[in-house]
Amino acid sequence: MDLAVTNKCSRCLKSICCTYTTEALGVAPRSKADFDHLLWQVSHQGVELYKDEGDWYLMFLGRCEHLQPGGACGIYNERPQICRDYDNDWCEYDAPAEAGFELHFRNYAELLSYCRKRFKSWGKR
Repeated sequence: MDLAVTNKCSRCLKSICCTYTTEALGVAPRSKADFDHLLWQVSHQGVELYKDEGDWYLMFLGRCEHLQPGGACGIYNERPQICRDYDNDWCEYDAPAEAGFELHFRNYAELLSYCRKRFKSWGKR
C-alpha cells in the first residue's frame, strides 16, 4: 500500500470520517408519504439526507465519543470492526464527500423545496 495512503489519517487534523455516520434507506423514497417522513427526520438537529450514486442515505452528524484531541482514536486497539475495515484510499481528506452527492438536503426547508418541485400537488392534501 502507498505510504501516502497509510499516513493519510495521521495528517487529517479534522478527523472528518469520525464526525458523522450514514445509514442507507434501503428503498428509494418515491411517494409523498415517503418524503413526508423524511421531512420529519431532517427536522431534527444533526440529521441530513442525500442521494449518492442512485442510493438514498440519512446522515447523522455527531462526533465519535472516542475521538481524542488531535484526532486520534481513544479505543484504537479495541475499535469496532467497521472502523478496522475502513479503507481510506479515497476519503474526505482528498475531497468533501458532498461534492459528489447527486442531491443533498441539510434541513427541512431544502427538502420541502425539492418536494414542492417533485410533486406538483405537494401542498394539496
